[in-house]
Amino acid sequence: MRPQDMMPDGLDHVELDNGLAIRKGTFAAFLTNARIWCDPQAMPAARAAAEQDIIELLPALHAAHTFDVLTVRDPALRKLVTNFRSSNPRVFSPKGEGTP
Repeated sequence: MRPQDMMPDGLDHVELDNGLAIRKGTFAAFLTNARIWCDPQAMPAARAAAEQDIIELLPALHAAHTFDVLTVRDPALRKLVTNFRSSNPRVFSPKGEGTP
């Protein structure tokens, strides 16, 4: 599977059955924010902004099954990723209703 097979040119997002949109660039944005968040020399404001961006990206990343095939190596970031899903079950059910 190639990138253009997943999202053809001219599209900037795909919408899943549960109404969640996954934007082109989601994974790259996660990686960039993860590098900032894990950098011990990052300014606190930059780290806080990166964390907020990561949290906003997590529903799409989980919906794309990113963490079913990839493991986050940094223990603190891995905890943030796994705790998000367990503490936000409504995000992962159809149309945000009920529990998974």
